[in-house]
Amino acid sequence: MSRETDDLTDVADLEEDLEDLALEDDYALNPEFVSDVADALDRGDAERLRELIAALHPADVADLMGFLAADAREELIPHLDPETLAEILSELDSEIREEVLEHVPSATLAKAIGEMESDDAADVVDDLEDDKRAEVMAAMPELERAAIETTLSYGDETAGRLMQREVVAAPQFWTVGQAIDHFRKDPDELPELFFDIYVVDPAFKPVGAVPVSGLLRVGRQTPLAQIMEPVTEITVDLDQEEVAYIFDKYHLISAPVVDAAGRLVGQITVDDIVGVVQEEGEEDILALAGVSDAGRDAGVMGIVRSRLPWLLVNTVTAALSASVIGAFEGEIEKLAILAALMPVVASLGGNAGTQTLTVAVRALASRELSAFNAMRTVSREMVVGLMNGAILAVITGGVLWAVFHDVGLSIAFGAAMIINFFMAALAGAVIPLALDRMGRDPAVSSSVFVTFVTDFTGFFAFLGLAALILL
Repeated sequence: MSRETDDLTDVADLEEDLEDLALEDDYALNPEFVSDVADALDRGDAERLRELIAALHPADVADLMGFLAADAREELIPHLDPETLAEILSELDSEIREEVLEHVPSATLAKAIGEMESDDAADVVDDLEDDKRAEVMAAMPELERAAIETTLSYGDETAGRLMQREVVAAPQFWTVGQAIDHFRKDPDELPELFFDIYVVDPAFKPVGAVPVSGLLRVGRQTPLAQIMEPVTEITVDLDQEEVAYIFDKYHLISAPVVDAAGRLVGQITVDDIVGVVQEEGEEDILALAGVSDAGRDAGVMGIVRSRLPWLLVNTVTAALSASVIGAFEGEIEKLAILAALMPVVASLGGNAGTQTLTVAVRALASRELSAFNAMRTVSREMVVGLMNGAILAVITGGVLWAVFHDVGLSIAFGAAMIINFFMAALAGAVIPLALDRMGRDPAVSSSVFVTFVTDFTGFFAFLGLAALILL
């Protein structure tokens, strides 16, 4: 074995050891590894830094940059070549990416963008400030610049912005052998990853698709038109959430994207949809709490502005709920235990409402809930609310009787529980449906109104029944 071979083996072993050190069992970055990178940056040890970075997948490097301080990220950038930078930029969180882009020279950035798929390249260019965007675009080849400008002309979160323009297409009169020979002539022109060959007519409109695996099952003389399968076309202006729904419903791996005239302009693959599903899911989860994605480097004032509006709305609804307590002030003074028990009724009802609300919002997002089955769903949730309320009413009522030996108090508390659980189920199902019918996002504001209903109903039902039964 030659010395050169031994050196290559040693390098491979070193990278494998570093990779084992970098990641924990759950694929999260090891804190000690992050510290090693930070120490190498502090010492200016470029060789050690390159060894550490080379051991990581681009997604792990992007994660690493999220843990480093802003000044450390700035020091790391010069150690990344354009090819590596291209892989990392598409993996970075948007806020961190915007910061990183400020410190990358325009010429280096133009080379990195040239290495990226068209959809990722457009996302990066879109994050640039106007002056720097002009510099970077001017440094790019005309064909790549035109492709990015076309992609950016489509609306945010649409299929046009999500798609990659690199596609593999063939005329419907070609045979399998002609297609294979043509693609092999210039493999560099093929997309890095593709699953289907789109069969097009003379107007470049897709009429079918041939899976790559399908080419291996037939002879070279087989016409593509004979083995092509129907395609589900995606229009460029379709919302990305709709695209994700179509991929899930029809179990697609890829789909052609067409313009207003029906011509093939790009494709969307399943790896793009995974990101969309995660993004939309995170948005819905955050919206249920009335917050936005703060990110690891978000500013204090930005977080305050994103959360304050719904807190103000919640303040108003809480004041309305508290007005019920004021109306029963005399009764509470006569029987102090009411003050201790009324939050319990409201809190349990709020939890029940949140359960129903979460199920309803998820069903709306996945198209499992619509006007067709809305009445059946609402009725089911009302029955569930009554049953849960009745069961808890018996349990909590029994506990109250055992502690206070007051049948009236137990009856008032139990009846209030049943009423509030019923209203919680009704509000949790109806409010998101109503907001969706009005064209509003039910995940954003439903929780505020459901909480108001359960608090108001809980206080009013318990204090009202206590006033009738006990006083």
